[in-house]
Amino acid sequence: MSWFEGHAALLICILGCVLATVLPKVIPVMFLKGDSLPVLLRRWLSFVPVAVMAALVGPDVFFYEGRFNAGPSNLFLMVALPSLLVAWWGKNYFLTIAFGIGLVIAARWFGWQ
Repeated sequence: MSWFEGHAALLICILGCVLATVLPKVIPVMFLKGDSLPVLLRRWLSFVPVAVMAALVGPDVFFYEGRFNAGPSNLFLMVALPSLLVAWWGKNYFLTIAFGIGLVIAARWFGWQ
């Protein structure tokens, strides 16, 4: 009995995982070009990166020290507000994140929170 015969179920599982992960990402890229999409759909899809970033950052901004905090004692909320202006002005994820991290470092360095 070869190694492949003894591990057929594992190999089928790995292949299934690869297909389930790769196919939903590759098929749209292969068959849909940005120019062939309707204008309304392209506009709707342009908001996906912003929505994903908001979903990732939102809980960390509004839940500070283990509880919901939307007041001035929430350091991350106070840093997020000027960071939003940098994001709007610069339209650059890296610049926004670097600016926000820099503000948190400065606030903690000066003992503001």
